[in-house]
Amino acid sequence: MNTVWKGKLDRSYMLNILERLLETPSPSGFCGEIMTLLEAESKRLGFELQRTPKGNGLIELDGGAEGEPLLLTAHVDTLGAMVRAVKNDGKLRMTPIGGYDMSTVEGEYCLVHTRSGNTYSGTVLSTMPSVHVYPDSRTQKRDESTMEIRLDADTASRSETLALGIAPGDFISWDPRVKLLPEGWIKSRHLDDKASVAALFAILEAVSRERIQLRRPVKLLISTYEEVGHGSAWIPADIVEMIAVDMGALGDDLSATEKDVSICAKDSSGPYDYGMTSRLIQLAEGQGIPHAVDIYPFYGSDASAALRGGANIRAALIGPGVHASHGMERTHADAVLGTAALLLAYIME
Repeated sequence: MNTVWKGKLDRSYMLNILERLLETPSPSGFCGEIMTLLEAESKRLGFELQRTPKGNGLIELDGGAEGEPLLLTAHVDTLGAMVRAVKNDGKLRMTPIGGYDMSTVEGEYCLVHTRSGNTYSGTVLSTMPSVHVYPDSRTQKRDESTMEIRLDADTASRSETLALGIAPGDFISWDPRVKLLPEGWIKSRHLDDKASVAALFAILEAVSRERIQLRRPVKLLISTYEEVGHGSAWIPADIVEMIAVDMGALGDDLSATEKDVSICAKDSSGPYDYGMTSRLIQLAEGQGIPHAVDIYPFYGSDASAALRGGANIRAALIGPGVHASHGMERTHADAVLGTAALLLAYIME
């Protein structure tokens, strides 16, 4: 990466904040703890994170008056589940939060967060969890009706589980299984989209440490409901341009890799702004940032939500390449750093 902005960014800081984010549970609608973390980190860097009524976080950066107001948005909410019912044998029936293949969470460790503030561990299993017992275990369809959570607690009945304080409506988070490898690989659940949040905070840290004078008004919006479709349906009224910073999809006929910044020209909501997308491509080429331009046919972003919410804006979408999205994901530190560098280049052009 031969970009002038790479030297301004602190890779170690970026990876540290990413690990902290990944280890903090935050399924959509249950983002209080992680937003408190980001609020404190923003304050430490010299910025104020304001909470919107729905729980999003808005950070305003001091910028010059030369350009049109720009919004960068990334989402901190993740996939997860909620207790749908307590079964007669004390196990839990769950309902998914976000769109994922149920087979990707089979065998996963999880936490059940009660409304009284207690936490219980458990494991996601099919209702036929053993090939030694159930002849149809291998072929049973994995969906909401055939999956359950076995609690790590002394309970064998509905009444015993309810007595623990566990009830329908309690949130369930997955064990992220975070691994930051020496070669730069990052393996974890929820890189969608905590990797992009880490990229935005790497920009904040660089602006604070290097006293970078921005050339245009810039705001950051950390959304908390993207995985359920309405994260940034509301944005500040003065915004003219918006870049959704979200993970880049990989596979099939897509060009990006886990080391690239993925620039999305079109997703399921339609094409992104031609001028913004073209400028991002030009900047990536000119700054030597590894990148690829792709189409995501089964994807929507916070920019999509803003446009559908009536925002009169130009919008673009970029992010680090993430393999096996909505499953056991992997990216590379180069892609996260490249995303931050490209955004800085766009802000400062």
